[in-house]
Amino acid sequence: MLRGFYNSASAMVANQRYQETLTNNISNANTPGYKQDQGVKRAFPEMLIKESGRLQLPVKSGLSLPQDRGIGSMHTGMYLQETVPSFTQGRLRETGTATDVALLQKGAPDETGFTFFNVRNEDGETRYTRNGNFTVDGEGFLTTNKGNYVLNAEGNPVQTGGMEFTVRNDGTVEIDGEEEPLGITYTPDASQFIKEGGDLFRAGEDAVTEEARGKEDMEFEVRQGMLERSNVDAQATMTEMMSNYRSFELNQRVLRAYDQNLQSAVTEIGRVQ
Repeated sequence: MLRGFYNSASAMVANQRYQETLTNNISNANTPGYKQDQGVKRAFPEMLIKESGRLQLPVKSGLSLPQDRGIGSMHTGMYLQETVPSFTQGRLRETGTATDVALLQKGAPDETGFTFFNVRNEDGETRYTRNGNFTVDGEGFLTTNKGNYVLNAEGNPVQTGGMEFTVRNDGTVEIDGEEEPLGITYTPDASQFIKEGGDLFRAGEDAVTEEARGKEDMEFEVRQGMLERSNVDAQATMTEMMSNYRSFELNQRVLRAYDQNLQSAVTEIGRVQ
């Protein structure tokens, strides 16, 4: 009976964590460049159930040997192993703002490959983002809406000097006749990128990062005056939230039933007549 408690309780914890993931996706449905998280559920190892018995040997002495007969297996619960971002291209929407730029990936040499803008966080470390909702700070540097410097291909902050600049489709920024390419990174396996706060990703220990320009079979465009929408399907996510909530309620009922049975076993079955 206690095993039933553990199974139901572990499922409820997994449902709760998954609900938090779905809620976070919904809350970021309008965040430019946001990549929704997907929950990966796993079951605990199954337990093999056996029946213990004895094998009677065909001898006059009636000798028998211990024998276990397999009955089947039993699940021992589930858990939410991890949440991983879904790196798919979001749709573009036009804003008409010069500092808004969208990264449109049209082709990649690897199925799991993805491209990112290069930025510098407040600690001076390189990070990556798909949110092209940029602005120009008081010193004329191009920054994210969180104040992180947007980097060029050489890893230096891009200085536009103001709002009068042009971004070509290849990601080159034109400022008063001068050209400065935006830093755009390609990784062949985007699952190795780890989410941080402020729409940023950092490269994990096993991540490979490359300059996207000039890479064979790499096709991308940078669109000025546009933003990439999040890849959250709000309707599908709401449906998944309702399904997950019903699963939580079901496990809650099972847990309550086990509790009532255990209470009966303690207060009634053991009662002396």
